[in-house]
Formats: sequence, C-alpha cells, structure tokens
Amino acid sequence: MMREIRRKSALPVYGLAAVWLLYCMLFPLYKLWHYVVLIILSVGAYIVFSLIFPGKTELVKVPEKPVTTGNEEIDKLLAEGRTAVGEMNRLKSAIKDENVCRKIGELVEVTEKIFKSLAEDPADLRQVKRFAGYYLPTTIKLLHTYDRMGSIGASGENITGTMDRINAILDATLEGYKKQLDALFANQALDIETDIIVLENMMKREGLAGKDF
Repeated sequence: MMREIRRKSALPVYGLAAVWLLYCMLFPLYKLWHYVVLIILSVGAYIVFSLIFPGKTELVKVPEKPVTTGNEEIDKLLAEGRTAVGEMNRLKSAIKDENVCRKIGELVEVTEKIFKSLAEDPADLRQVKRFAGYYLPTTIKLLHTYDRMGSIGASGENITGTMDRINAILDATLEGYKKQLDALFANQALDIETDIIVLENMMKREGLAGKDF
C-alpha cells in the first residue's frame, strides 16, 4: 500500500539560524525588547522560508497488516505465501535481466491473488496447499539458481544453458500459475451459474421474463 508523506525541508531551520547569527552580529541584545524583536524576526523568517522551501511529497510503501482468518492452518499458509512473495521480489531486484524480472513480477502478482483468494475462501485450502507445497518453492529454487549463476560473471555451456532453460520454463510456470488461480474460482462459478439458472426459472414461472429469455 502506498501513502503520501510530506518531508519538510531543512532550509527554513538554516534560515532561522542565519537570522539569529546576523542579528547578534549587527544589533545589541541587552534589553528585553531586543529579544522580542529577534523572536518576531525569527518567526517571520521561518514562515517565509517555509513558504519558499515547503519540502516535497513522496510516495512511500507502508507495510500492510497481515491478513488473518482465525484458522491456524490457513494463517500459516498465508504467512508462507507472504514469505515467498517477499523472496521473489528480492530476487527480482537482484537479477539484471529485464525479461526475467518482468516474468518474476507477473508471478508475484498472480501469487498474491492466489493467496488473497485463500484468505477470502477457506474452500481453496487444499488446492493452495498443493501449490505452496511444490510449485512455489520449486519456482523460487529455480530463481535462486538463475541469480547465483548470473552473479558469477562468467559464461559456459552449463551456466548459459541452465539460465536459458530457467528463462524458458518461467513462461510455462506463469501460465500454470494463472490456471491455478482460475481453478480456485471453479466452485464460485458453479454456484453463480446455479443461481442464474434458478433466477431464470423463477422469472419464467412468475411471468417476469422478457423476450431475451
């Protein structure tokens, strides 16, 4: 989740210090009203500098509060998913090949959707558990290998061949991830289809159906 944060400039503080320094060098400070004047000038200077140098607004990523369901097994699986996504993002930052990084980014996006579906529908537990037990760790293992070989800085038949194979299999992996996500909605699609059929039949029976039926 991204949030805007206003970062104040340090220049108004430096300007305030400069006013104090100049005033002390040019004017006396032995009467009360001298200090009153200095304070008024300081406040005015700080306001003026703050308007001239207001700082800047930045978008920063705020960690989202982990989703919990109250089901120990599901919550444990969700935690594993967050760890896996974090590791894939780390590898994405480390790997230099833009094409591979793009594929990793898509894998992360689909993975997050898979675990979001689990958090919303406990019936997905069995399918997501299988996905998290083999496909996810195997993918991360392949990415680790790609990162390690790429960081060696040398080429060779084994290194280049293995990296090319990993790059190629990522396409099939991404397709598999998408099919896994789609499969999680099979039960919901069936339920909706049943609701639609029942609604259509009721409308026909009550004489409320239009020509389209």
